[in-house]
Amino acid sequence: MASLYLASDLEGRDVVAGETVTVTGDEARHAITVARVRVGERVAVSDGAGLLVAGTVTAVEPGAVSVAAESVRRHPPAEPEVWLAQALAKGDRDELAVQAATELGVSGVIPWAAERSISRWDGAKAVKGRERWGSIVREATKQSIRPRVPVVDPVASTASLTRLPGLVLVLEPTAETRLVDVPLDADRVTLVVGPEGGVAPRELAAFAEAGAVAVRLGPEVLRTSTAGPAALAVLNARLGRW
Repeated sequence: MASLYLASDLEGRDVVAGETVTVTGDEARHAITVARVRVGERVAVSDGAGLLVAGTVTAVEPGAVSVAAESVRRHPPAEPEVWLAQALAKGDRDELAVQAATELGVSGVIPWAAERSISRWDGAKAVKGRERWGSIVREATKQSIRPRVPVVDPVASTASLTRLPGLVLVLEPTAETRLVDVPLDADRVTLVVGPEGGVAPRELAAFAEAGAVAVRLGPEVLRTSTAGPAALAVLNARLGRW
């Protein structure tokens, strides 16, 4: 089973094995014209909200791909939820982080307008940027064949990040506490990753005042595109997901 297709119209439906589900719209066009899916191939179909259907393609028609459901599973939300607050960064470094974080099972991502972010999302650019990240998490969800598409929040300020629920962990190379040593006794864990220039001192102070914990990984200073995914890998191991 090498391909996953998203069918939002399945959300809320009680799909059972033996039923035929149909992929339509852009997903079907991609399956037919790009992936060249054929009758007899095994694929997966998801509603992006936990439902994962595996089955065999029974029909390929213009604008529609029919799949006979052979197994049906509904995956509950991860506990605890793990989120990534990723600072906006120049080039595509923030997008690379979001893509990898999705593949690593993150529950949601938050674009963060950090003090040292060179890239800025203002006005229409904020809407376009969020839509771009939404497209990235959808494609990464399909690539990794995971049953839930991560949430993409609106762009956030530092002040709004200090009000997040649960445990907030700020990645900071100079922190005394190691990520592997922090107790993960919360319903939600949010990793905060700064831009190329790092998290500014007054931002670190604001996070600390709000109860966030500054943590470090190894002795190396990682790029903003790799720090979040590296930390997520550590959390996956600690939470028994790997």
